[in-house]
Amino acid sequence: MTNETPEQQIIEVGRRTIHAEALALKHMEESLGDEFVRAVETILACRGKLIVTGMGKSGHIARKIAATLASTGTPSFFLHPAEAFHGDLGMISPDDVVLALSYSGETDEILKIVPFVHDNGNRLISMTGNASSTLARNSDVHLDIMVRKEACILHLAPTSSTTAQLAMGDALAATLMHMRGFTAMDFARLHPGGSLGRRLLMTVGNVMRTTNLPVVAPDCEAGEMIHTISRGGLGLIVICDGQGKISGIVTDGDIRRAMESRQAEFFNIKAMDIATRNPKTIAPTAKLIEAEKKMTQHKVNSLLVADGDKLVGVIQIYDIKL
Repeated sequence: MTNETPEQQIIEVGRRTIHAEALALKHMEESLGDEFVRAVETILACRGKLIVTGMGKSGHIARKIAATLASTGTPSFFLHPAEAFHGDLGMISPDDVVLALSYSGETDEILKIVPFVHDNGNRLISMTGNASSTLARNSDVHLDIMVRKEACILHLAPTSSTTAQLAMGDALAATLMHMRGFTAMDFARLHPGGSLGRRLLMTVGNVMRTTNLPVVAPDCEAGEMIHTISRGGLGLIVICDGQGKISGIVTDGDIRRAMESRQAEFFNIKAMDIATRNPKTIAPTAKLIEAEKKMTQHKVNSLLVADGDKLVGVIQIYDIKL
């Protein structure tokens, strides 16, 4: 009988599971070879889509692989093998490549669609744990994901094997990205609703603040500065001349420091006395990613948006991170 506490047993089983899956991935890394090259070349040469299929747990992994590929430059979708055998085979065009997942290589629903794939002229890539299986032997390319044992405590539930499938799918996606020269901008175009897509595709002008900007004149007095900075809610005031030309910027930090250093004389100062002249600006046509980089480079949270030397808005790091 073990002397371990329940907490220690929990940690130990968790660690054994992760260790077993790590060993499976290490073995797959070391055995990756010519068939992987052939799989990548087959997909690169495909003039249609990559159709990924799998049943049960392999089907769940297949869905994820298809989604990853589709979002990284390889047109792809998941096809349920049971539905395919009952009419959805019409979704497969002759120019497509089929990627079939079955750890045993003997999944009936997968094997039933293999004759159609061959008759339709499609290339078939299989991902199994048995190179001698029916599916592997009837494939143009076979990706071996054999694991020595499942991480499940009974060595039965798909655990290490599904991890291996997922890792092989990620390896395909990453390699295809590299071979296609897939860039961050390409990724952004396919993820316009994501944070990266937003920063790469949207411009400063799309999100900058343009109304009720905290603008003061160069001779603005201390009391007015405090009132304006509080009202503006941006933590700063912008000093502009009568024509809207930017003369400087004063932050709430500048005001606090001036109050500490000047004390009784503080209320006699003018805005330009404590302003940062030639503040950092950016054009409204610049991408949000450029604004973010500029803020990071200069260690500031705000940039004045200028058209030439005229103020047109303010953008803050919080606007970019929304």
